[in-house]
Amino acid sequence: MAKSTVRIGCAGAGYGDGMMAGTQLLRGGDLDYVMYDYLSEMYMPMAGRMRLQDTKAGFAADWVEGQFASILPDLMERKVKLIANAGAVNARACVAAMQAVASRMGLSPKIALIEGDDIIARAGDLRAEGNLNQTPPDGVPYTTLNAYIGAFPIAKALAMGADIVLTGRVVDSALVLGPLIHEFGWKEDDYDRLSAGSLLGHLLECGAQATGGLFTDWHELGGDFSNIGYPIAVCSADGSAIITKPDGTQGRVSVGTVAEQLLYEIGDPRAYRLPDVACDFSDVQFEQVGPDQVRVTGAKGYSPGADYKAIATWDDGWRSGWGFFVRGPNAAAKARTSADSVLKRLGSMMRERNMPQIRQSRVEIIGDDESYGAQARPSKAREILCRMMIETDTPAEFAFAIREFGTASVSMTPGIAGSALISPPTPVARLESFMYPATKVSVTVTLGDQVEKVGRFAHAPYAAPKSAAPQPPKAERPATSMRRLEELAWARSGDKGNICNIGVIARKPEYLPYIAAALNEASVAKIYAHMFENNEGAARGFYLPGCHAVIVLLDVALDGGGGISFR
Repeated sequence: MAKSTVRIGCAGAGYGDGMMAGTQLLRGGDLDYVMYDYLSEMYMPMAGRMRLQDTKAGFAADWVEGQFASILPDLMERKVKLIANAGAVNARACVAAMQAVASRMGLSPKIALIEGDDIIARAGDLRAEGNLNQTPPDGVPYTTLNAYIGAFPIAKALAMGADIVLTGRVVDSALVLGPLIHEFGWKEDDYDRLSAGSLLGHLLECGAQATGGLFTDWHELGGDFSNIGYPIAVCSADGSAIITKPDGTQGRVSVGTVAEQLLYEIGDPRAYRLPDVACDFSDVQFEQVGPDQVRVTGAKGYSPGADYKAIATWDDGWRSGWGFFVRGPNAAAKARTSADSVLKRLGSMMRERNMPQIRQSRVEIIGDDESYGAQARPSKAREILCRMMIETDTPAEFAFAIREFGTASVSMTPGIAGSALISPPTPVARLESFMYPATKVSVTVTLGDQVEKVGRFAHAPYAAPKSAAPQPPKAERPATSMRRLEELAWARSGDKGNICNIGVIARKPEYLPYIAAALNEASVAKIYAHMFENNEGAARGFYLPGCHAVIVLLDVALDGGGGISFR
């Protein structure tokens, strides 16, 4: 008999999240499924590097011995199914490690393996076909090359009888959509429901960020996040759901917390393109239906087209840094003078020794509003952290540079009070994304001796919405007073490559016209002009009538994105 609702909890927001969520959800969430979202554009090159050094590595080994090992007994006792993407670039090795953990505990879960996303063996063909246009340095291999596959292979694995489904680079939201396809029998062209399920995956994928983590009104949550509740979606067959959290946990599930997570990283809300569906989230609505219970409705969907998104990564150079504290009068000026002098000194010394020059550098004076650009309110702070970042050809240049960094404390301005934040050299992870025909990606599900291929549905070509984008309403009367934005709105920022995403939700619908008028594209571009490299950036605005919100995207604003940014 089909279930009327399915309860799915998210126990991990990615690499670096803690270990308590799985146990909390399994013992207090009354779950059908628990999912772990482990991967990111930052973690994948790290995993690829590990595989280059050891063919048996390249998966989230710390997840296997940490989170997975800690929850497996509860998982089996409560008959909760697990979906995780911790396989990274070596999902087969990850499954073997999971089976070893289970055997050690005397348990025998049925673990399904999904493969096919890794297309690194075709790098040469992709270059020849023109899919890859950027060129890694001579002799430098790709660290990763993966297509983002969707949710139907996960549903297939569950239909085959899996207790646990382990994947590589699926799109994050598929970890929730897959179980819903399996439980409710949604079809490949049921786009509205697939969009609704993808929305629920998007709301859950960042863990406690839907339940009060990073919330604008964090100060109203009791001053203690040590037992913050992780999110649960109580999902219905029509695609609607209630977002909640385990009883007795900290945090909050409100229209504000959930709407903030909706706006995270989606870009154009009418064209959020995923492997299984192109989503229109512009009319998504939230309703508080009880304490820590928010009802979610209104997602629409349409054909995602014939292609998957794919990303290639490779290493090109090294980045590293050093920070030092400065105290006393004119601390910011002293810090800047010392940092600039150190970099100038290094350039001269490296030229004399015929060493490769520092490729690029950045000095940040933290503590006197430098990062606010024209909006800064310098306070002439008497305590400053100066952060210096450099990019070099090899780690050897940094080894030379770190020797000279200390010169500032003995030979330059007064007030340096010790070093901090010395970061060892790490590879600079370049990336290139492109669209790749899904028919060229062969996806398989392996469960024991069973191996099943999962073909891609023949979707119609992708076409962005042709109707005019909705425009925010105009104010019925002129503004009569000034208010801080935080009094009128909740807000959430995100990053996707070199694009900064800013989402702002009106606390009351009547505030939205004034917010939208103040946060138009021109005004936001002016506020963040200091973030646009060489004045090449731009701002793009979108309106979401369903939740009375606006999104502004800042293109070319993040110093190249997380894998290479010095900020």
